[in-house]
Amino acid sequence: MNQLLTEYPLWWLIFGVALAAGYTYLLYRPQENAPWTKTTHYTLAALRFTLVLLIVFLLLNPYIRQISNYFEKPTVVLAIDNSQSIPLTIDSTQVRKTLQELTQLQNQLQEAGYEVVTQDLTTDNFTTNLPVAANSFSASTTNLSNLLENITQTFENKNLTDIVLLSDGIYNQGTSPLFQSYKIPVHTVGIGDSIVPKDISIKAVYHNELAYLGNKFPINAEISQAGFEGKTVEVLLQQNGNIISRQALNFEQGKDIYRVDFLVDATQKGMQHYTLSIAQQTGEFTAKNNLRHVYIDVLDGKEKILIVAAAPHPDIKAMRSALESKENYQVDLHIPNLIENMYKPTEKYDLVILHNIPNRNGIAMPFYNELLNRQQALLYIVGTESNLSLLNKNLPYLKINSRGLQTDKVFPSFNPNFNTFTFEEIQRNKFKKYPPVNTVFASYEVAPTAQVLLYQRVGSVQTQNPLLVLHDNQGEKSGAFLAEGWWQWRLQEYTQDEKHEAFDELLLKTVQYLATKEDKRKFRVRPTSADENTESVTFETEVYNDIYEKIYGQKIELVVSNEKKAVQNYTYTNSDANFRYRINGLAQGVYQFKATTVLNGKTETSIGEFTVKEPQTESINTVADFNLLRQLAKQTNGTFVHYSQTQQLASQLLAKKPVSIIHSSENMEELIHLKWWFFLLVTLASVEWFVRKFRGAY
Repeated sequence: MNQLLTEYPLWWLIFGVALAAGYTYLLYRPQENAPWTKTTHYTLAALRFTLVLLIVFLLLNPYIRQISNYFEKPTVVLAIDNSQSIPLTIDSTQVRKTLQELTQLQNQLQEAGYEVVTQDLTTDNFTTNLPVAANSFSASTTNLSNLLENITQTFENKNLTDIVLLSDGIYNQGTSPLFQSYKIPVHTVGIGDSIVPKDISIKAVYHNELAYLGNKFPINAEISQAGFEGKTVEVLLQQNGNIISRQALNFEQGKDIYRVDFLVDATQKGMQHYTLSIAQQTGEFTAKNNLRHVYIDVLDGKEKILIVAAAPHPDIKAMRSALESKENYQVDLHIPNLIENMYKPTEKYDLVILHNIPNRNGIAMPFYNELLNRQQALLYIVGTESNLSLLNKNLPYLKINSRGLQTDKVFPSFNPNFNTFTFEEIQRNKFKKYPPVNTVFASYEVAPTAQVLLYQRVGSVQTQNPLLVLHDNQGEKSGAFLAEGWWQWRLQEYTQDEKHEAFDELLLKTVQYLATKEDKRKFRVRPTSADENTESVTFETEVYNDIYEKIYGQKIELVVSNEKKAVQNYTYTNSDANFRYRINGLAQGVYQFKATTVLNGKTETSIGEFTVKEPQTESINTVADFNLLRQLAKQTNGTFVHYSQTQQLASQLLAKKPVSIIHSSENMEELIHLKWWFFLLVTLASVEWFVRKFRGAY
């Protein structure tokens, strides 16, 4: 709908008519000796009158209001749980039949006026008019709450009327979908077998990710059984096809869960591959969950961290707890003048953390001077007892201009431009909830060579004052945390989430960066481990010249061998756009690689190892949970049906009368901005001028 409006009252146009008529009369009043005919005379007068009137009309600032309506169809989302657990428990013929019935439902809804969108666990994009029957059940994990949450967020404020979820009710990632609230009815179609099958399963394996050469480490397995009471089975622990330990397990009446513990010697360094297995028994439902793979990285030594403090402080406890949560760190503590002292003068440390040292009272000064002479990697924790003048002298990348002994309360804020290492957004958001910490009230000067990881935020005001600064001077690394009292961060995070992931990640990544020695190799190839059938193994390649500038164009020879020493050869060229080389289709196991290239006539080599792991999550639990689906449907005012009753759900949905939502949009457009008005006025004026000129009136 279009409507013509003006900024000024339209009746003002009466004066415009009078003005145009008067001006036209003065120019074209009747003349006996006119150089043209009477018809031409009146035509020229009409042109001039029209031109003036249109100009006056435009001065009223006319505009057109356009109101457009469009209809948004009601939408139904068909959410498909395409996890691997479904074809494990139900005949493939029945699966295909169910998908065909859902495709029929899809077509019926479209004919009834619905927009039908499909979504499953593995695709990121919502697809319209994609046949449901084309779905393959290949998802290695099931996160139903995430699937439903993505749907509700994507269609928020849209005409979403119903969600139809085809699932067996089993989830092994995320929270239960019952913990979420949905404003849209979720109709559930239960597929799978809800009867517990006769089966033996290695439900879970517990082990450390790291072990140290010469030590013993545990591997603990949780075994479940159904239907094998009175049976004795043997649990085997193997490495490279050799049995290194075995345990007999007697299944008792009335007991379903058993625990088996192995204690293994770490005799070889590197990534070690172990398998836990139970032989398939007669009548067992499936043997896919009778085998579990374990990968443990055996290291030859730990990184040594020394914490030196002027006095006991809760920050020290927080640091030690975070570092000691990882087995690859050995943490020693040195507090001068205390009896309990773990410091070893002859020990070589990868990093020394200094809490309030150098100190205003001169505590541990001889020790501090010794550290400076060693060119040791240092992390300063700067507090109210720190000697700022001495720090300013020894930290060329940071100057702290204090204002007396005043302190300030500040919150942490991540620097969005920091890219030396990364943090997930979910971890960054946790820092926004942390309590304030104490810092010296001062102005700061940070050298361009330093990197600010955290800034200080005062209340809601974001400042440019640093809170955590890192510096690398040709391999000599140092850092400064300009606050104390951040033990509260770890405590509050545990209070809210019962874990310390964000705090520990910040400290561990900072320590890892400072403790890591600079890699001086000119040729480096780094692989990433992968899950079988879910992602490729990627090799990142870096080649440097004599002044450590990245160079490209080298031919890379890559040799990959598996645990059976079977070798595969690959060749690729390193380039700026193609420094990542991907390999697909590798079977599960531990692999060694050797990459070579030629630089200045010399062969450079990079070696290492990686793993390909096969997720077995879907085979652990195969008993359909129809009770969860019933509760979800009831909780959202939806309907639960068995997969054999899909047409019942179709009839219910089709009984609804789809209602489209009308959306209106209003657009204002001033006529003076339309180009054709300009050309119209120019045409009128040009025609009048040409006729007058042609007739000799000018």
